[in-house]
Amino acid sequence: MAGWVMWILAAGLLVVAELFTTTLYLLMVAIGLAVGGIAALLGWGVEWQLLVAAVVALVATYFLRRSKFGRRTKVLAERDPNVNLDIGQSITVGQWQQDAGTGGGYTARVKYRGAMWDVELAPAANADAGLFFIREVRGSRLIVGDRPGQH
Repeated sequence: MAGWVMWILAAGLLVVAELFTTTLYLLMVAIGLAVGGIAALLGWGVEWQLLVAAVVALVATYFLRRSKFGRRTKVLAERDPNVNLDIGQSITVGQWQQDAGTGGGYTARVKYRGAMWDVELAPAANADAGLFFIREVRGSRLIVGDRPGQH
C-alpha cells in the first residue's frame, strides 16, 4: 500500500475517533496527518512528511486553542440550566423577611415542586412580594431574582 494511503487512513481513523470525543483536537491532528499524506503523494521523503504533518498539527492545535472553540467556559453547576433544570423556573414569594444570617439579605419559605424550600433574594433584586425566577441552587436554598436570566 502506498505511503500516502496510510496517512489518509490514519487521518480518517482520527476523524472517526473525534466523533466520539467532540473536543476538536483530534481533528487538528487529523488535518496534520492529511497534509502528511499530501506530502507523501508529492513524493517528499519520510522525514519531510513527518515534519510537515507535525508542524501542521501543532499550528492547527495552537489556532484552535486560541479560538473560541478551544476554550472552555467555566460555569458553576449551581448556576447552569443545563445541569440543573430548576434554573430559570418561576416561583411566587408572598413575603420576605430580613435575615441577619445572610448579611442583611432577604429570605423566605415557599412551596416549590411539592416541598417547602428556603429562598434567598439575590443582591440586585427588589424585596417585594410577587413572581421571582430561580438563578441558582445552593444545597436546599434557592437564590432568586426578579427578572429571568439575570445573574
